[in-house]
Amino acid sequence: MARPITLFTGQWADMPAETIVQKAKSFGYDGVELACWGDHFEIDKADAAYCRAKRDLLAQHGMRAFSISTHLVGQAVCDNIDARHQQILPDYIWGEGDPEGVRQRAAEELKKTARAAKEFGVDVVNGFTGSSIWHLLYSFPPVLPNQIQGGFDDFANRFGPIMDEYQSLGIKYALEVHPTEIAFDIASAERALEALGHHPAFGFNYDPSHLGYQGVDYVKFIRKFHDRIFHVHMKDAYWSDFPTDAGVFGGHVDFHQPNRYWDFKSVGRGKINFELIIRALNDIGYAGPLSVEWEDGGMDREHGAAESAAFCKRVDFPPSNIVFDAQFAE
Repeated sequence: MARPITLFTGQWADMPAETIVQKAKSFGYDGVELACWGDHFEIDKADAAYCRAKRDLLAQHGMRAFSISTHLVGQAVCDNIDARHQQILPDYIWGEGDPEGVRQRAAEELKKTARAAKEFGVDVVNGFTGSSIWHLLYSFPPVLPNQIQGGFDDFANRFGPIMDEYQSLGIKYALEVHPTEIAFDIASAERALEALGHHPAFGFNYDPSHLGYQGVDYVKFIRKFHDRIFHVHMKDAYWSDFPTDAGVFGGHVDFHQPNRYWDFKSVGRGKINFELIIRALNDIGYAGPLSVEWEDGGMDREHGAAESAAFCKRVDFPPSNIVFDAQFAE
């Protein structure tokens, strides 16, 4: 059976929920991954009646949801909070902007998000964690002894109680491994799991676009964390074969500029090998949605979302259920 193809609504939060659900259906999607911003899925309103209304909206358009996503609030749980965060957080999380207050309110919101997910009827929440040590990447002066470990300890102290709440509700938290998060490649993802004692509620929203341009083996990631792939984003990226002005760190250059080493592309138009990804997902028995997170600064987004849905349906295939050499067995 083919995996459902869904559209992550985070990049469409300028549209009302009903509008993007209708559009996603017309683009060829089977469902949506609802972002917890805009009016797509509002945690502060997510009582039984609200969740029922969201389910009814999806049903009216023949659509389904398998997860909700709290990337923006999740970012604030472990981050070093500054003025940038005010633009991505609800006023009731930002408050007066006191950093520790923001972090604690964000942590409580993630717990509420787990309860809302259960009420809504999904068992995966995707999101970010933030990181108190991202600024120490490639740092000078050199990091002090235990400074990096201190960041992972901070992550464990803040996310441990959150994950306990998720576990009690039967909800999984899927971190999108991504620069600026506590885990941004295979090595840091392994360390994050270790910091949480391999908590059963914590795993990953697999997104190859954040791994490939770094030089990370994005297929190995699937196999290494085979029991922790809770959700999958289909998102593409391109990186140059030649030296550029702005390298892997971006050079403080905006996306979709010709002098960047890497950029996001519409699914199927970058360098990510999605056939290898599908084969690896088949090998680990992943049967969840393939959710398109569409970003391409050089393409009309509605055109791109529609072609991405078609691409995902074309590239996906079920695993074999026979052993071809079995016919030679005695």
